[in-house]
Amino acid sequence: MADVTQRPARRSTAVLAEPSCPHSGQICPTVAPARSTRDYAAAGDLLRALAAPVRIAIVLELHASPCCVHDLVDALAVPQPLVSQHLRVLKAAGVVRGERRGREVVYSLVDDHLAHIVVDAVAHAEEQA
Repeated sequence: MADVTQRPARRSTAVLAEPSCPHSGQICPTVAPARSTRDYAAAGDLLRALAAPVRIAIVLELHASPCCVHDLVDALAVPQPLVSQHLRVLKAAGVVRGERRGREVVYSLVDDHLAHIVVDAVAHAEEQA
């Protein structure tokens, strides 16, 4: 039997294929570049920030349109302190940003990539149900 511990590690940076994304229809290059553990840690932090049902609901609401805290409280039927706490987590993770307009702060998503992650996760969960 061959000793597999002596094989050199292979790193592939080649494009494997460019299939169409089933959700957007756009080209999704399947590239396997060498990534750093910092990239994986940042992705893990982002996914942890999205990993609460209220935060998922907030992202979906903000994907529809920017909102104030009181709009989110009404839409989600959860207490204002809870919405504010979850918005702080999402803001710290770089998912949402707040813009002061008079006495209110209007929250919006930093970019739509994050909304696509949440929309796809919810759609997948609905398919599994």
